[in-house]
Amino acid sequence: MPTSRRTFAAVAVSAFLLPLSACGSGSDGGGSGDTSGKIEGDITFQTWNLRANFKDYFEGVIADFEKKHPGTHVKWVDQPAEGYADKISADAAGGTLPDVVNVSPDLVAPLAKAGLALDLDKTAGKYKKEYLAGAWASHRIPGMTGTYAFPWYLNTGPLFYNKSLFKKAGLDPNTPPKTYDELFADALELAKKSNGKVATLANVPTIEDFGRYGVELMNKQGTAFTFNDAKGVQLLAKYKELYDAKALDPQALTATPESSGKKFLTEAVAMNPGSALDLGNFKKQAPNLYKNIGITDQITSTGHVNMYVMGVMVNSRTKHTAASVAFAHWVTDAEHQMSFAKKVAIFPSTAGSLDDPYFTKEDGTDETRVRIAAAKSLKNAVNYTPVLFSEQMKTALRNEVARALQGKESPKTALDNAVKACNTLLQQQG
Repeated sequence: MPTSRRTFAAVAVSAFLLPLSACGSGSDGGGSGDTSGKIEGDITFQTWNLRANFKDYFEGVIADFEKKHPGTHVKWVDQPAEGYADKISADAAGGTLPDVVNVSPDLVAPLAKAGLALDLDKTAGKYKKEYLAGAWASHRIPGMTGTYAFPWYLNTGPLFYNKSLFKKAGLDPNTPPKTYDELFADALELAKKSNGKVATLANVPTIEDFGRYGVELMNKQGTAFTFNDAKGVQLLAKYKELYDAKALDPQALTATPESSGKKFLTEAVAMNPGSALDLGNFKKQAPNLYKNIGITDQITSTGHVNMYVMGVMVNSRTKHTAASVAFAHWVTDAEHQMSFAKKVAIFPSTAGSLDDPYFTKEDGTDETRVRIAAAKSLKNAVNYTPVLFSEQMKTALRNEVARALQGKESPKTALDNAVKACNTLLQQQG
């Protein structure tokens, strides 16, 4: 179960696309299943690596649903994190996909294209207003009409920064950078004042960074990636400038979230994303750092931070559409999302839930401090990662970014090559 921005990302996007044989054609997926019938029948609900830690919670949710709707029976199955996408792919190809399925946006995309995901705009549009607009939109597929999963839990994370390092560089420790332009200026100053010993960032730009910078990542039809535009090239050129000045950690090309975290812990890096769990570690392992920790929003030039989102999809071929839609809504309604959020460090996608005192009222603890900062930023957050952007595409982009930072290619050539590779992979998706 992902409990931080980084672990959430690792689980939520570790997906592969369905084989070409499972791809459908046409602009609409997921039939207009009839939800007007009686809520009854046996349905199967599949989650993604949740049973080990939340068995009692889900058994309670299911028991309450069955009590409210006599004549229904929900069979709960939980699949391990590893191989989850392959399992869904196999079930889709074999006609054994469960009635209600825990998905991430990149997992729902091929199912929607294959006509296996119910279009909730058609069948459950009355519930749309119950969810944050950005969360509801996260399960839309470019080039298709409709929404193909109820938004479930969200995650994001603020940035930690080292106030002491900012102060030593002559920067205001209480005014951290908010936009990329401010970040780049501060980073160059930190590197200069420390003779290249202190980097501000430890990671190369990802597709999310291009999105937060304001780059148009994909055309509206969902047929081609476009992050090699002038703004995209500008961002990568700025990162190249940081890399050359050692304002971007020299080991960023091979960095992992864990290695970046260690750099921040040893005060070799001035800013790093994190969670309340990290704050606890700082307190134990690096009390001097903990004393100087600042918390700020993710860097963005759009005014919207990035969020990760999980969803609950209804199989368009279920024999019990009314029961399946009712249960998917039940799991993701405000009451159940709120109770789930109090059990683990995630955030509800339901409108108004983030105004609950649990997400707004300080109590002096580190966990609450981070939770409040993250919740505040989620209200108008967006999922920048395109739903059609696969793991292979992420690798292609990362490889080209590395070549640009090393000076082997210009930023323009590197992004042109990355877009070409990603568009080739996109065509292969069917």
